Amino acid sequence: MSQSLTRGLLLLTELADGPRSLDELAARAGVHKTTVLRLLRALQEERFVRRDDDHRYHLGSRLFALAGAALEQRGVREIARPHLARLNEATGQTVHLGVYEDGAVVYLDKFDSRHAIRMYSRVGLAMPLHATAIAKALLADLPEAARRRVAAGIDYVRHTGNTIGGAAELLAELVRVAEQGYALDDAEHETFIRCVAVPVRGAGGRAVAAVSISVPDVLSGRDQVLELLPALRDTARAISADCGHTEGSHDGQD
Repeated sequence: MSQSLTRGLLLLTELADGPRSLDELAARAGVHKTTVLRLLRALQEERFVRRDDDHRYHLGSRLFALAGAALEQRGVREIARPHLARLNEATGQTVHLGVYEDGAVVYLDKFDSRHAIRMYSRVGLAMPLHATAIAKALLADLPEAARRRVAAGIDYVRHTGNTIGGAAELLAELVRVAEQGYALDDAEHETFIRCVAVPVRGAGGRAVAAVSISVPDVLSGRDQVLELLPALRDTARAISADCGHTEGSHDGQD
């Protein structure tokens, strides 16, 4: 590692403990002030540090963005798994984690129900964008223009009598999902399954995944499925926190 890079990282580490003056940073680095000033100017140009009116240096906004990206790249599946397992244990129902990637929503993880009746799904399988709760929860978080592009490109296959049949209907549904904070698959993909889903948010506030509970209709009606929403929201909130999200930092608005 180059000497300049090593010194630059040392300065950032020192600033992590709080604002410092040029003299304090030079003393900590053990080099002349002119060398430290040159490094600080380079870091300041790239927004890794900033200088206040009292000529003290602070960590800059570029580092906050990098920290958020690092948290999100830890792998939401790894982060979510223990929380999903606890939700599955508490409810006895099928629990899914899904993500939106390259125009498709896919199952990233699954914990099966303890009941004999189970839904057809598997990790890695793409799900219908217009007929599943996870897909709707994720699409609802997109900016309006992106929602419209996605809705226009869907093949609206009617899986059941309840399946959404067109782009206008889907877009109206996504507005409702965004407003209420959860999505419902009311026997829209499989006639005997109802599902409720909520988004998982990353450090920047955008949805990085969604988690759902699926219940056979022979066990619970629509109202009973929605009674699982508080537990589902608690799980999504815990996963979001582990992904670096803080309450009130949601910026996933159109």
